[in-house]
Amino acid sequence: MLSMFTSFWLWSLLGIDPLFSVPITILLMAICGVLTHYLLIRYILKAKMLVQICATFGLSIFIRSIAQLLWTPDYRNVENPLIEGRIELGNIYVGQPQLFAGLICLLAFLGLYWFVTKTETGLALQATAQDRHAAEILGIPSDKMFALGWAIGLGCVAVAGSMMMNYFAVFTDVGINFALFAFVAVALGGFGSIIGCLYAGVIIGLVESLGGLLIDPSFKLLYVFAIYLLVVIYKPQGLFGRY
Repeated sequence: MLSMFTSFWLWSLLGIDPLFSVPITILLMAICGVLTHYLLIRYILKAKMLVQICATFGLSIFIRSIAQLLWTPDYRNVENPLIEGRIELGNIYVGQPQLFAGLICLLAFLGLYWFVTKTETGLALQATAQDRHAAEILGIPSDKMFALGWAIGLGCVAVAGSMMMNYFAVFTDVGINFALFAFVAVALGGFGSIIGCLYAGVIIGLVESLGGLLIDPSFKLLYVFAIYLLVVIYKPQGLFGRY
């Protein structure tokens, strides 16, 4: 929601198309990620799971409420974006905004995967995620790694939010629409598995599209949730495990 609003206001106030506002949105959202860690998350990392859930859930309500106060619940969209129209492949129509969004997000994913698996900082992130105390013994500053993780996470969300502004309206509760999909992608792919999330995303897209085409579009979300329940029952660690 924040990244989409950032992209929208850059277009509305400065005339910057969402395609070109991606770097600015990434920077602003990364700063938000660092601030979130240092102002809230660092104080609850060692707390009980219930405390962490309540704190982050409360943060989400606070952010949505502030957004509603500042920008009202109205729906807003970018008019005449640089990328619009559709591509015809026989009897199949593919929207150009969706196609470009998918390609750019895929490039961002590949960049993230390379960074986490091939760089020293990325390996330090993995070490901190797997065992914070062992990483600290080896000299890895876990606090900075957590802050970097939040910055990278919100930066990735910024890419998706900016590209979605080409074909999706933004409103204060727009993030809720994608929360379940994000959770299912992580659960299907395996908690901690980056490449698993990509495979899970493809599965979710196929289930949602084919289910809506062959059965009933009104139950697309139910199909995705049913797949999640099956995986949780038969393979709780996810389909693809950790990286």
